[in-house]
Amino acid sequence: MSNPTHLSVPILTTTRFVVRPFQEKDLAAFARYRANDEVTKYQSWSDYSIDDAMSLFKRMDYSRFGENDSWWQLAIASQNEDDLVGDIAVHFVDEDQIEIGFTVAPDYQRQQVAFEAVSRFVEYVFTDLKRHRITATTDTLNQASYKLLEKLGFRREAHFVQNIFFKGSWGDEYQYGLLRSEFESNLKS
Repeated sequence: MSNPTHLSVPILTTTRFVVRPFQEKDLAAFARYRANDEVTKYQSWSDYSIDDAMSLFKRMDYSRFGENDSWWQLAIASQNEDDLVGDIAVHFVDEDQIEIGFTVAPDYQRQQVAFEAVSRFVEYVFTDLKRHRITATTDTLNQASYKLLEKLGFRREAHFVQNIFFKGSWGDEYQYGLLRSEFESNLKS
């Protein structure tokens, strides 16, 4: 399948949220929730500063959005106040596959934020971009993450046992996948 190398960065709306490119005004909230112990528990970092957030922001040249083998962060913002409540990490693996991750600020967890935002992003990937497959990897102890993926229709494809040395010990991960054909079939049922 042939897709353009660079895509317009989407602005996707849901009932309560907007999934959009990061803005400089988001960085303080981004650094704050990324430094939270509950957030860092399943992430590769242990602390996160405003300088880390600014560095990531400066590296994201959204004019190159969609380039193969590139990672991007999209903001999840409240629709009314445009406050940052979380983010979606997007990895354009190749022309047919995308890997995703998601983080929700602790004050907004258990409020269906990720479900609403990631659902809309998955719809965009399959309906607008016509990609073949989306994958996601999560720590096997991160029940909220894998339960969300399953609720979205993702299929658990693998259980990697002690495959990652993470914060001083070996950890397990689940690999999830969702095909466009599965997404379309789920819409019909």
